[in-house]
Amino acid sequence: MNKIANKQVINDVLLEESAKDKDIVVLCSDSRGSAGMKPYAEQRPEQFIEIGIAEQNLVSVAAGLASCGKKAYAVSPASFLSTRSMEQAKVDVAYSNTNVKLIGISGGVSYGALGMTHHSATDIATMGSMPNMRVYLPSDRLQTECLIRTLLKDDKPAYIRIGRNAVEDVYQEGNVPFELDRATLVKDGSDVTIIACGELVGDARKAAQELEEKGISARVLDMYCVKPIDRDAVIKAAKETKLIVTVEEHTMYGGMGSIVAQIVAGNAPVKVVNLTLPDEPVITGKSREVFSYYGLDAKGIVKTVMEQL
Repeated sequence: MNKIANKQVINDVLLEESAKDKDIVVLCSDSRGSAGMKPYAEQRPEQFIEIGIAEQNLVSVAAGLASCGKKAYAVSPASFLSTRSMEQAKVDVAYSNTNVKLIGISGGVSYGALGMTHHSATDIATMGSMPNMRVYLPSDRLQTECLIRTLLKDDKPAYIRIGRNAVEDVYQEGNVPFELDRATLVKDGSDVTIIACGELVGDARKAAQELEEKGISARVLDMYCVKPIDRDAVIKAAKETKLIVTVEEHTMYGGMGSIVAQIVAGNAPVKVVNLTLPDEPVITGKSREVFSYYGLDAKGIVKTVMEQL
């Protein structure tokens, strides 16, 4: 099974497509290395802009370019992109409805030991609260490629959050079921539905396999499209399974789990359990260590489902 970082795929797709489309431009905030954008910067210098450590300027310049017809991709650590430049994202991108794709790299707790200053556990809530701003958390390299290629074809704002490290494939080469703004059914089931996004979709899938061995039929939904969320898939799951467990690398407030709970409560009430990061500075450590500590990995998901059912 391949294990490749999603940022590498973004670089590869943009590098390939920018050779054919000179309107594509990538902007970085002194982050081309951690963003995996060095190859793009070296091979497309005329379509690359280094802003420096100035996230507000990064977003505003990207919006200015978009207003002139460019397809702007602003790449910066998610922890800074979603906080320091929140006003610019709100006004220059979302309110102005400009064709800017904001790519938050090293999202969630990817920076590990650097702590709360570098963690982005509130970005879904921040970006998702802005009218016109779509929010996507792709799960693996294959889905990331589908998402970026699709977004290249539209002219609406979006925030894409990816992790820092390589992740295992959730899907298979040549067999990636993808539809924009529709959740992907990774596995069907009738007892419990596990709804996950981003890097934790892989853990949800593994948990479902373990639950099957224990006699529990688990459905897994890859809700990479946190906004606009796939309401139909959520309501269907609420009507067809006894429990919904959401899993995300985000605070309990304003994330995917909150949105799912709102939809379920108003349409087909069933118990919803949100597995999230706590409302406190999280422990420091590698991503997998943090996931394990807070019960967000496959083992923790299985434990929660078993307790609830």
